[in-house]
Amino acid sequence: MNDSHKKAKIKIVSKGPYKVTGNIPLYEKTITRKGNTYELTENRAIPHDEEYCLCRCGVSKKVPFCDGSHMKAKFTGSETASRESYRQRATQVKGKTVDLLDDHRCAYARFCHQEHGTVWDLVEKADQPELIQEAIQGSNECPTGRLTIVQKNGEWIEPDFKPSIEIVQDPEMRVSAGIFVKGAISLEGADGQLYETTSRTALCRCGKSKNTPFCDANHVRIKFTNRIKL
Repeated sequence: MNDSHKKAKIKIVSKGPYKVTGNIPLYEKTITRKGNTYELTENRAIPHDEEYCLCRCGVSKKVPFCDGSHMKAKFTGSETASRESYRQRATQVKGKTVDLLDDHRCAYARFCHQEHGTVWDLVEKADQPELIQEAIQGSNECPTGRLTIVQKNGEWIEPDFKPSIEIVQDPEMRVSAGIFVKGAISLEGADGQLYETTSRTALCRCGKSKNTPFCDANHVRIKFTNRIKL
């Protein structure tokens, strides 16, 4: 990891945007159905400065960047998410050969749906290596970090992502999805306190999440669309 990525951070600005530092790569991606499963396909890399501000109010005309519209919209964006650690929040699902941790956050990305069932079904019922691998894949691709496969010896199976930020579109649902954050990127609240650093999380960009700053799939309910217009 280069020096800039060691400083990779997202700072939540009070009543304002996400301030991103550390020259974190920025992409537009699309949730695409592939049989019974889903995958992220890359549309393009988005040009950016070493530091940039991403809209989180949902009304910017300079998507994905902030253009100050939050002030006119009187956006508050008060943070409501728990500051407890993932392990404190997560419940455990016992399986035949592996277990599953689930903290119940959901951005409705649907990567937990695999060819032979959902991650939960596969963990609880499957003992064939290829089906367990499907469960691991579905868990690791969950953008919120909701799901984690745990081996019977207690070892967590976590993806090793390079730092990146993805602005996601979801044409199947006819909406714009959240901001998928990957890699060891610090997330600092408006109060200056850090959230737990995880390998993946999904941030709200529609401004309507009930679990701010994290995406809770409300973009689907409100039919949020905010296409990139650079």
